Amino acid sequence: MHIVIIEDEAQIRQELKLLLENALYEVTALCEFEEAASAALAADPDLILLDLKLPGESGFDICAGIRAVSEVPVIFLTSRTDASDELNGILKGGDDYITKPFHPPILLARIAAVLKRTKKAVKKEPDRLEHKGVVLDIAHGSIRLLQDPEEQSEELTKNEFKILYYLFSNTGRIIPRMELIEYLWDNQVYIDDNTLSVNMTRIRGKLERLGAHGFVETKRGMGYCL
Repeated sequence: MHIVIIEDEAQIRQELKLLLENALYEVTALCEFEEAASAALAADPDLILLDLKLPGESGFDICAGIRAVSEVPVIFLTSRTDASDELNGILKGGDDYITKPFHPPILLARIAAVLKRTKKAVKKEPDRLEHKGVVLDIAHGSIRLLQDPEEQSEELTKNEFKILYYLFSNTGRIIPRMELIEYLWDNQVYIDDNTLSVNMTRIRGKLERLGAHGFVETKRGMGYCL
């Protein structure tokens, strides 16, 4: 689990980082606070610890900015003990409000509770992925066109499905051939460079039969992309 700390007091920031790392969390501690919401989200955290009194924007404003685009849990960690501040923090989208000085075991327990609660609320993986009018049906292991009135589909082999799933999950990025091979190997599917080429040819043939021409692009010397 990855936690981002937004705290301007260097000593407290370092104490928090050490505490969390000793609890086996991955930790990113921001040292600059301009565009803090964007910087925190760019780290792709599972939880954010957020102080209220920061240079520039207040913690309330940062939380509102985070909540406008993300449901990542936010815990306020602040010396401000006024009940109105705690209420405002919750109304801004905070998941918990902890006052300083904090007791490390209690802080860790509150973090674990928020992570457990929000993890349960995470939506299940979708049963399909869609890109440029092509639908990868995860539940049935097939592909079809989104706007096909006859709903024709092509069944995929295990290897073909895993290759397309990885490409659909990384749209807009060129995927090197070796990265695809390593991904399949990690998923207990034996595949070498020649087998990858054969599978890509078969995938393209099935897409062509559906009318999805040029859906998988080959970037010469680099890899594939959607």
